[in-house]
Amino acid sequence: MRSRVAYLGPAGTFTEQAVRQWDVGQAHEAWPAPTVPAAIAELREGDAEAAVVPFENSVEGSVPATLQALLEDARVRICQEILVEVQFDLLARGSTTLGQVDVVATHPHAAAQTRDWLAQHLPRAELVQESSTARAAQAVAEGRYDAAIASPEAGAAYGLTPLARRIADRDGALTRFVLLRRDAPVPPPTGADRTTLVALIWQNRPGALLELLEQFAVRGIDLTRLESRPTGEGLGEYCFWIDADAHLSEARMSEALLGLRRTCRDVRFLGSYPRADGRLPAVPLHADEQAYREAREWLESL
Repeated sequence: MRSRVAYLGPAGTFTEQAVRQWDVGQAHEAWPAPTVPAAIAELREGDAEAAVVPFENSVEGSVPATLQALLEDARVRICQEILVEVQFDLLARGSTTLGQVDVVATHPHAAAQTRDWLAQHLPRAELVQESSTARAAQAVAEGRYDAAIASPEAGAAYGLTPLARRIADRDGALTRFVLLRRDAPVPPPTGADRTTLVALIWQNRPGALLELLEQFAVRGIDLTRLESRPTGEGLGEYCFWIDADAHLSEARMSEALLGLRRTCRDVRFLGSYPRADGRLPAVPLHADEQAYREAREWLESL
């Protein structure tokens, strides 16, 4: 029996494309969940071995539903990332023409990435948000909306006709998906790795962010993402989501985590895993493994 992988459904989502890209041989059963929290709940409750969810888009930034769900479950870890090129078609039923489109459904990120095209070609159309682009396509097939902005795969899955192809305002947009597992060991370092974590400062005060950033700067760790998000504990209470170009096993990263743990109210480690693009970090000479090894040997000699 194949193990189950939960993903943001229904069939035809970009998340399903990410699953297929990761599981080329289809060794796992892909199970569509209605929402990101539902996919992660399947993992948390043991009904799925893994979950694939959207994490970040190169145009619209992070996916709030994923960040919130990850923050609420310390046992779920990121083990891998998958990059999928995102492109959209305007999809409708059979004989529908562009002039007959009054209501368009899609996901908020897709709406943002096709904003200019919609303003030029469908300026009077009502835009309705759905939980995924594929859900929007499914709703059009059911007759609930006139058209959907979704992937060509969603159009094929639900028997829709493209009224316009490749309508994204920017070519080459990428969405980063993450593969999640429960209580999973950290994958071994590859040399091109990323660590994702959340830092909660003690209190909002002058210099708090600088103090946090210094933990990485003095150790030669490049941050590829730094985002403040509400903690949910009250207005003005924020935590910092961080992607750092280093692996937990590297001395510079483990030392930075120790520094954060001492100076922050809490630190949530979400995983160290290979970068999907394989890009190697630029590590200063004072921060490489040899420099740390020599510093330890010097200290032990005193």
